[in-house]
Amino acid sequence: MEIDSMKRYNTLNDELKREFGTKVMKLSIDGGFTCPNRDGKVGSRGCIFCGEEGSGEFAGSRLDPIRVQIENQKSLLSRKWNTDKLIIYFQNFTNTYAPVERLRKLYYEALSIEGVVGLAIATRPDCLENEVLDLLSEINERTYLWVELGLQTIHEKTARFIRRGYPLEVYDEAIEKLKSRNIKVVTHVILGLPNESREEILETVKYVGKTHTWGIKLHSLYIQRDTDLYRYYLKNPFPIMSKDEYVSLVVDGLTLLPPNMVIHRLTGDGKRELLFEPKWTLDKLSVLSSIDRELKIRNTQQGERYKNI
Repeated sequence: MEIDSMKRYNTLNDELKREFGTKVMKLSIDGGFTCPNRDGKVGSRGCIFCGEEGSGEFAGSRLDPIRVQIENQKSLLSRKWNTDKLIIYFQNFTNTYAPVERLRKLYYEALSIEGVVGLAIATRPDCLENEVLDLLSEINERTYLWVELGLQTIHEKTARFIRRGYPLEVYDEAIEKLKSRNIKVVTHVILGLPNESREEILETVKYVGKTHTWGIKLHSLYIQRDTDLYRYYLKNPFPIMSKDEYVSLVVDGLTLLPPNMVIHRLTGDGKRELLFEPKWTLDKLSVLSSIDRELKIRNTQQGERYKNI
């Protein structure tokens, strides 16, 4: 696959332009879900890095109906992006963790709105019951769909520390179930989790690459003040990557991924008022520009070392 001349990796923006022939705007909404890692089924405090708002700090308000959230997000982002095509991202908490009829109502409500050309659904690998998979298959036949899975790491010691709440084989099974139904999958990975070496982090990236999932999100670890990770860090400070260290690691990771894997994200961006560390994550544009610069300096690109794995 030919990588866009402006980027040395396969961006989501370019992928959607190839699919739809124009810019597509992704709007984050809150479907009012909870999580089995919060309601007592798996755990009660969630993952250690997760705040009270889940991962949807920039999503709409769960107090508003889906249609209102979408209109609000549209008005905010339309100043930045001139397009009438929308993908609705069910982002906050676990967006397949509800009775299937409620899921059906919410998903189809989003799809009924003018301009919506697809859905993105964030969930956990242990929240994909057969009837949910049947619904996702049905939607996949009608629209552009991808499902996002929060893996974060392949290392069980880290998974226990962050209270992920499921073993690696559950992720593997979820990948196979979704791929067997031709549903596109995006895997979330966090770079810089406590006590993981550079080599261990790249092992996770390589592992995801070998699953041949459609896409990946690489998040920089950041510590928010409303999390258990923040409270842990105050008592047990651990090394936090500098911007330069992070940029170097991301570039290494990109070279290990399949050249056709879609890169959905290359850094994390928590709320400014909640962010404790690292402060450099606040300047997202600078981080992305530094990654582009490092790829050019090394004269490398996504997939460069994939064939050698």
